[in-house]
Amino acid sequence: MSELLVGTSSGLFATNGDGLQPDPGFGTRSVTALAAATGTVWGIADRRTLVRREPDGSWTDIAASAELDLGCVLATRTGVHVGTDEAHLFRLEGEDLSWVKAFESVEGRDEWYTPWGGPPAVRSMAADLAGRLHANVHVGGIPRSVDGERWEPTIDIDADVHQVIAHPGEPDVVLAAGAVGLCVSVDGGANWRTERDGLHSSYARAVAVSGDTVLISACTGPHGGRGALYRTRLEAGAGFEKCTAGLPEWFDGNIDSGWVAASGSIVAFGTPDGEVYRSEDAGVRWSRIAADVPTIRWLCVT
Repeated sequence: MSELLVGTSSGLFATNGDGLQPDPGFGTRSVTALAAATGTVWGIADRRTLVRREPDGSWTDIAASAELDLGCVLATRTGVHVGTDEAHLFRLEGEDLSWVKAFESVEGRDEWYTPWGGPPAVRSMAADLAGRLHANVHVGGIPRSVDGERWEPTIDIDADVHQVIAHPGEPDVVLAAGAVGLCVSVDGGANWRTERDGLHSSYARAVAVSGDTVLISACTGPHGGRGALYRTRLEAGAGFEKCTAGLPEWFDGNIDSGWVAASGSIVAFGTPDGEVYRSEDAGVRWSRIAADVPTIRWLCVT
């Protein structure tokens, strides 16, 4: 049975019946990101510590960053990668986080930026079923690696990508939510198309896949406003349908990157007001399962 984990600014919450309960093993540390792979859950606690959930439900601190804040984690069969502020990558080596040096020389790196003038960051990562790695730099496109060592740029950096994921059933399909809408690659990130027909705004922050359905969140801009969730199919030109059954007409802020998660037909998302909604039919109908949750940081369906 699928388990929903909700990482917040004050601890981790997990599904219990029809609601959420705090995970006492995690404590009250803040959660930056979560990732599930091969039966194991990984997370980032207090922005500096890589943690792992053990089979007995306890959490173990695995490695720490002394210099940089950690922003996202990707766990695959071949290893664990961590993205950081200032747009660097680490790889877990034993109990240490080692720099991925090749990522420092990606073509076009000197053109990466942020709208507010600060340093860019690795915001999310994905591994497709063919084994390619994709790192979403905000703002710097989606560098990819076909061998885990060499990295090359993909997508226009001004697509302003906020989250990248790999399709769980299609080896060459990679999806991204950006300021231009839904970005779709069917050749492992080499080429991209953009879909936005039916969205009230192209500004998308989160993306997930539930069966044959792609879901993205959209709002009017980086500061939120008229936030909503949409469904579409993978086919080019399929158009978007706004999720409405069981949901308010609009949300005040962003449904942010990492706040939408799916596994099979189960989808869940969090809101800026600390609500959590769940659907059991790929986003057709929704029910609210929690309210007044501390500030949400990341959702994960195992």
